[in-house]
Amino acid sequence: MTPRSIAVNGRQYGWPSRPLVVVCVDGCEPDYVTEAIGLGRAPWLASLRGRGTCITANAVVPTFTNPNNLSIVTGVPPAVHGICGNFFWDREANAEVMMNDARYLRAPTILAAFADAGAKVAVVTAKDKLRALLGHRLRGICFSSEKADQVTQAEHGIGDALSLAGMPVPSVYSAALSEFVFAAGVALLERERPDVMYLSTTDYVQHKHAPGTDAANAFTSMLDGYLARLDALGATVVMTADHGMNAKTDAFGAPNIVYLQDLLDGWYGKGTTRVILPITDPYVVHHGALGSFATVYLSTERLMDAAVRIKSLPDVGLVLTRDEACHRFELPPDRVGDLVVVAERLSVIGTSRDRHDLSGLDAPLRSHGGLSEQQVPMIANRPGADLPYRRWRNFDAFDLALNHLR
Repeated sequence: MTPRSIAVNGRQYGWPSRPLVVVCVDGCEPDYVTEAIGLGRAPWLASLRGRGTCITANAVVPTFTNPNNLSIVTGVPPAVHGICGNFFWDREANAEVMMNDARYLRAPTILAAFADAGAKVAVVTAKDKLRALLGHRLRGICFSSEKADQVTQAEHGIGDALSLAGMPVPSVYSAALSEFVFAAGVALLERERPDVMYLSTTDYVQHKHAPGTDAANAFTSMLDGYLARLDALGATVVMTADHGMNAKTDAFGAPNIVYLQDLLDGWYGKGTTRVILPITDPYVVHHGALGSFATVYLSTERLMDAAVRIKSLPDVGLVLTRDEACHRFELPPDRVGDLVVVAERLSVIGTSRDRHDLSGLDAPLRSHGGLSEQQVPMIANRPGADLPYRRWRNFDAFDLALNHLR
C-alpha cells in the first residue's frame, strides 16, 4: 500500500501524485533566467508566469556544489547532514581530503527514503564527485554524465546510460556534460516513469559566461527545451540552484585574489596556520580553485589578532569565529576551521600564489562561495496552494513540490 507521506530528517513529505523532477542547475544566478526570458530564448520558463510558481530562495553558505546539493536532497542544512564543502581538513586523519565519500554524510536522503518506501527513484548528475553522496543507500538508478560509459546494473541500477541519452560521453569541461543529464532524464521519464527524479548539472558555462551573453543564453535555451519536455510528459518540475555566480575581477578584468596563506605566513611564519578552500575539487581549470569562502586553522593565542588583520583587508567582507560561523550558516563545528573568511562580492580567496594555476582561465574569472552568491531561483511548473510567507531555502525544493503545489 502506498503511504500518504514519509518523514525524513524531521520533515514530512507528501507522496507524489504524478512524477516529480527536481532539477539543480549548478551556478544558476537568477539573472541567467531573467536575461534569457527577456530575449525570447526561454519560452517555456516564460510561460510559467501566471501558471507556475517563482520564488527567490537562499542557498546554503558556503555557496558551493556539495553542501547545497546535499542540503536539497536531505531537506536540512550542513549542520545536520555534515557536508560543508567540497574539500575540508580531516582532523582525525590529519589530512586535507575531498568530502565526496558517503562516509562523511550524516543524514539520510529524501531520495533513499522514498525508494525505501516503494517509490521508483532515479538520479542523474553531471560530475561523478556527487554520485556516491546523492546515491547513498539509494535503491534505484544513479549515475553521472562524466562516467556514463562505466555504468553497471549492479552499481548504478542501469546498464545502458549512453544509448539512453543518445549522446557520447561529454568532456567534463563542456556544456554537453549538463545536456547529457537532461537528455538522460527525459529518456528515463519516458521509459522508466520514476516517481521521483533528481537531476544535477555542472556550472562550466556559468564560470565562463555572464548572464545575457550568447553562450549563457544558449545554455538556458537548451535547459528550457528539456524542461518543457519533462512538463509535457506530465511531471511536476521544480528547478532551483546550488549557488549563484559573480565576476571576481577589477574593472579591467584582472582577478581580485586575496592570497590568504601567503599573508598569514608573512605575519606568523610558515607552518603555523592552515587555509582550507572548500571550493577545491578535481575540476579546477575553469576557476583555479578560487572561491569566496575560506576557513583558517590556527592557534588560540593568534585567533583574535588574525581576525583583526584579515578584517582589515579591502577584499574581505566578513570574518567569523568557528562558533559564530556555525551558528549563522548552520555548519558542523568539527568540520570548520577556527576562523571563517568570506570575500566581498568581486573577490576570491586563495591559499598561496604558487598553489593556484590560472593558466586554464581563458575568460575573466567568475566564481562563487560567498554571501553574494546566495540568492537562487526556485521555479515550478505548477501553482502553489497558499504558499507560506517565509524565508525559502533551496533545500525546501522537495517541500515545495510535495506539500505546496497543486
